[in-house]
Amino acid sequence: MSQHPTLTAPQHCDLLITHIDWLITVDPARRVITDACLAVLDGKFVGVGKTADLLQRWQAPRTELGRGRVVTPGFIDNHLHASFQLSRGLADEANAQQFLYDHMYPYEAANTREDVRVSSAFAALELLRHGVTCFTDPGNYHPDATIEAVMSTGMRLVAACSCFDKTKSVMGILPPSMIESTGACLEKTEGLFERYLGQHKGKLTLSASFRGMNNASDELIVGLKEIANKHKVKLQTHACFSYQTHDASVSGTGKAEIERLESLGVLDENMILVHSGWLEPQELALLVKRKPTLVCSPSSSLHNGYGYMAAGKHPELMAMGVNVSLGSDHASSGVVDMVQEMRMAACMYKEVRMNPRVMPPEHAVEMATLNGAKGVGLQDHIGSIEVGKQADFVLFDATLPEWQPLYNPVSNLVYSATGNTVKDVFIDGEQVLKNGELTQINHQSLMLQVQEAAKRISSRLDMKRLNKLLWPVH
Repeated sequence: MSQHPTLTAPQHCDLLITHIDWLITVDPARRVITDACLAVLDGKFVGVGKTADLLQRWQAPRTELGRGRVVTPGFIDNHLHASFQLSRGLADEANAQQFLYDHMYPYEAANTREDVRVSSAFAALELLRHGVTCFTDPGNYHPDATIEAVMSTGMRLVAACSCFDKTKSVMGILPPSMIESTGACLEKTEGLFERYLGQHKGKLTLSASFRGMNNASDELIVGLKEIANKHKVKLQTHACFSYQTHDASVSGTGKAEIERLESLGVLDENMILVHSGWLEPQELALLVKRKPTLVCSPSSSLHNGYGYMAAGKHPELMAMGVNVSLGSDHASSGVVDMVQEMRMAACMYKEVRMNPRVMPPEHAVEMATLNGAKGVGLQDHIGSIEVGKQADFVLFDATLPEWQPLYNPVSNLVYSATGNTVKDVFIDGEQVLKNGELTQINHQSLMLQVQEAAKRISSRLDMKRLNKLLWPVH
């Protein structure tokens, strides 16, 4: 009598994405899988592999076909000012001092809570349309509005309060509405934790933030670090983004920015340092020793001529074990597109080093995914496509011309594609972008709100000074 092997019945999951042309996992083995399949249950990946294998093990009430698609982990934008999303075109041809004190701070001071809500929702829209599933905001003066807006779209957010406590630096004076005491900054930061810690089912993470080294006292920096340590979260700040800010720190405190953080005892793996291009030689050693996360924002430097991509040492610091991620910074530098940021990071460092082997596309993808997740302490949950992690993933339409011919999906993603080729986005296994449209809020209604908010903001600003259109308008 012949015996037949017992067949195991497929298990049930919530969602299957089958026959994916190319799956870029960024898992520990850095697998790129063809004819791939994803199985999702309760918002997490339960199966990652070949379609033929997974279809024997899983069945689902919803199955999507992945033919003609390249799938990646959701991108993590480790630095974006959501409240600046309505500032596009208002800070062109400006150096660091002009950008901050003549353009962006006046713009920020003119924003109401409703303006920030609309701007933040608009930022989430643009990020999701370009494959970003989580972003880090350095804070503004209406953080509740940012949290409300971003959470309504279904994406992840690392939120903070904006903190300055020094009215004047060698670069300029803050607008009156942005001037706060050290105590007020610490109190409102602690208040943010009291209101939101543990809220929004894991999609909201909190951080402490001081917006700039030259407008922050030692007392504020140390106090915010104590709050961050208390709640086991990250402390973030801008640092070393132009020669002007670097020189201002030396003139004002006698120390370069990284040296100052080290002298205060706050520099460690739980800090996020945005930009970090203009460094003293000894500061490189401090970064390698303390290993904070650095955020490279190529479009910001390129747009304003800060020079920190030319002066920066991100490839070398990565080779020495420092975690380097990517951030799009703000809409006033034009793009809010992590795919384009990957290309700029890879290609600009090749150009300034005159070395085509510097910053291969695989490194750029790691910066936009797993390195970003590590930067905000979420590497065990997001940043790669692995069984057990949250099901955050992006489907690119690889039938479009910029993806063809498709010999190497990592190369095409970094060197030829743009975020506009994103088709669908899933967060926690839930589709938040379908065919380029938001699923949880009204896309068209939001765009109308954006236009109205832009009119309100422009009515409060000196647009002739801010809008540097050189050609006559009739």
